[in-house]
Amino acid sequence: MKYILAIDQSTSGTKALLFDSVGDLIARSDLPHRQIILNDGWVEHDPDEIYQNVLGVVKDVIRKSGIDQDEIVGVGISNQRETVMAWDNRTGEPVYNAIVWQCSRAEKICEQLYEKAETIRTATGLPLSPYFSAAKAAWIVENVEGVREKAENGNINCGTMDSWVVYKLTNGRSFKTDYSNASRTQLFNITSLEWDKEVCKIFGVEKLCLPEVCDSNANFGMTDFNGLLKAPIPIHSVLGDSHGALCGQGCHKVGMTKTTYGTGSSVMMNIGEKPVLSEKGVVTSLAWGIDGKVTYVLEGNINYTGAVMKWVVDDLGLIDSPKMSGKIAFEANPEDTTYLVPAFTGLGAPYWDSKAKAIICGMTRNTGRAEIVRAAEECIGYQITDILTIMSEEAGVPLRELRVDGGPTRDKYLMQFQSDMLGIPVRVPAIEELSGVGPAYLAGIAMGVYDSLVFERLERISFTPQMSDETRAKRYSGWKEAVRLVLSK
Repeated sequence: MKYILAIDQSTSGTKALLFDSVGDLIARSDLPHRQIILNDGWVEHDPDEIYQNVLGVVKDVIRKSGIDQDEIVGVGISNQRETVMAWDNRTGEPVYNAIVWQCSRAEKICEQLYEKAETIRTATGLPLSPYFSAAKAAWIVENVEGVREKAENGNINCGTMDSWVVYKLTNGRSFKTDYSNASRTQLFNITSLEWDKEVCKIFGVEKLCLPEVCDSNANFGMTDFNGLLKAPIPIHSVLGDSHGALCGQGCHKVGMTKTTYGTGSSVMMNIGEKPVLSEKGVVTSLAWGIDGKVTYVLEGNINYTGAVMKWVVDDLGLIDSPKMSGKIAFEANPEDTTYLVPAFTGLGAPYWDSKAKAIICGMTRNTGRAEIVRAAEECIGYQITDILTIMSEEAGVPLRELRVDGGPTRDKYLMQFQSDMLGIPVRVPAIEELSGVGPAYLAGIAMGVYDSLVFERLERISFTPQMSDETRAKRYSGWKEAVRLVLSK
């Protein structure tokens, strides 16, 4: 028996997933890492803690599975995107904590570069924003003592979390990333497929050493997980977590679309071999590079989806657990007109208003707990509908179905509402770990363990539209009016 290992290094923790020779998940292990929140709301991760957790979950998943470790033949990696860090390439030691994608500390840097925003967007497919890696890397150069001088001497490696994990697992022999992660840094030219020298200079990071960009199913180096395995095995795929989910969902044809529901949400549409630059607020990225050919996506990122329900639980205290939200939403008065626009840290795609403030509106005297919980549930579906409607228009491709993944997909109310708003089937796979499935299957195919039909093995539950066209239009119109109220303030 041959096994493929996947490491899914996410914002909140690290998972190891073990797949057998037919692609079934047989064991899983998880470890959380600290969310380092500074007084001004900045968010960091300890990169050494994350690396130790990688080793810890691999050791534990082997123990849980009871397999002979010699039967593990390859590994694929998925990772939280945009989170960036820098390290001294002579010592391998970080010069600062990893700055997390959620962190807005580089907002002033972006404001100073406003006149260059269109140059940056045209090259990278991304609107100028502190959300992406480039401005965070610039912040490190400008604010961490000694980094600028070391960079001048070629001694600073800068990369996203995948590059750090690969570097550590290969004992510093491999400093690489893949197309999906490179395209989310805002330093990579998505047309010429290389680090953009002009954009790097605009951000002031041209002296940093950036990783070699490889196909997503390339051999990124050999690892024995710091002696855990008897012999090294190849790291044979790397994908950003959302791209891993797109791949794992089998969205390999033009127009196929997926949404990953998590703390925030990533909505992606496969648009094929040519980029489409959005004029309406979504972004263009690379889905992956496979066997020398790249595929592009349109993507929209939403800051608050699962995090909305965490707010309802932790701050409002309306329910004890997010798991209760769907049940309570079903109890709400169907005639209630309450809307929640969760602009707690501004609005992301397609509005990109970092100064927007959240609002609850449309309440009546009869609005109560269930109605507010339902409004919190439905704002997730509305935000995703906003993005998918724009994607379909700009790509010129009709939406036929939406494939979904992530913990909130267990919420039957949310999934039915999403189908109703879009007017198409929403398909939920039986397995949740889609961001790990993608790189695992890619690695397995590259090594001859699987063939491409492995992606068709996923079983799915389908939710189909039940809402009338009239009701759908009325409900969605109310949402758009609520958003207009937010944007007008």
